[in-house]
Amino acid sequence: MSKVHVFNAGPCLLPQVAIDNTIEALKDFSGTGVSLISISHRTKEWDAVMDETRALWKELLHIPDTHEVVFLGGGASLQFLYVAMNFLEKKAAYLDTGVWAHKALVEAQGIGEAYAIACSKDKNYTYVPKGFEIPKDIDYLHITTNNTIYGTEIHEDLDCPVPFIADMSSDIMSRPVDVSKYDLIYGGAQKNVGPAGVIFAIIRKDALGRVSRHIPTMLDYRTHIDKLSMFNTPPVFAIFVMKETLKWLKGLGGVEAMYKINKQKADLLYGEIDRNSLFVGTAAKEDRSLMNVCFVMAPGKEDLQDAFMAFAKERGMVGIKGHRSVGGFRASLYNACPLEDVQALVDCMQEFEKLNK
Repeated sequence: MSKVHVFNAGPCLLPQVAIDNTIEALKDFSGTGVSLISISHRTKEWDAVMDETRALWKELLHIPDTHEVVFLGGGASLQFLYVAMNFLEKKAAYLDTGVWAHKALVEAQGIGEAYAIACSKDKNYTYVPKGFEIPKDIDYLHITTNNTIYGTEIHEDLDCPVPFIADMSSDIMSRPVDVSKYDLIYGGAQKNVGPAGVIFAIIRKDALGRVSRHIPTMLDYRTHIDKLSMFNTPPVFAIFVMKETLKWLKGLGGVEAMYKINKQKADLLYGEIDRNSLFVGTAAKEDRSLMNVCFVMAPGKEDLQDAFMAFAKERGMVGIKGHRSVGGFRASLYNACPLEDVQALVDCMQEFEKLNK
């Protein structure tokens, strides 16, 4: 089979070593003679996996003792409800920067008063709003740090005078984060740190228990902190792969080293988009995502879109079609995407330009 270059927006490309180690665990988990997907989660061998996975999260993101890490099922979309159930008492503000940010807002509105403090829908979510004021009388401010569909990203940790919550599904572990600034960071693993099937939540422990409503047991973060993410059967396969992925990341030098690599990959591809006469980027340059690079054919070249898609496919490019709601192209450069694959896409774009000048 010829070489393929994977740019899927999710589930993400995973490190080969994580895949290989998982294959071995599927055959025999930790010398037990039992497959990983048949193991009881009430064993010392599985306890060791959970302990190591939590420890890797805390080490790689320098998570302070004020916070705890839990692993749950249901996807980040279910976390939209968790957030409102656990933190919304009177009213909350959301930064509406894309489809998923808006869905999180709508879910909160089903629980209580929630509104958009700022919104970039006026320009099809191609920028991140700035200069907005954060009211002091809200229960929390919620942001979505990376916009996978439109290719924008909030690159720095905001200074927030109220409890601060972030969906970091698609850029977690891709850059350093000051966890101490957040009351909750959550997201799905399948963009950067593992396969689909598990979410992570990094929770400031003393931020919980402040709402007056009854919270159903399964929707109460305290349940999962108290039971070490095993109140019910955890998604063992997904957590194991997450552990192996984080071990790979640590071996590279951690999040700080990964950030430098991600900058290099993004700079290479954005540089070609800006240089190439056939393509144009869609996101505001100061807000361009390091994880999801979105671009379209240049004005007057739109009729070449299908031809480029076919040309790229012939050269092994996988997953570069833009989201169905916006069209064009999207290359997702998550952590495990190697620089060599980005260079291959750049070479493909340059070759296509030469053939169509």
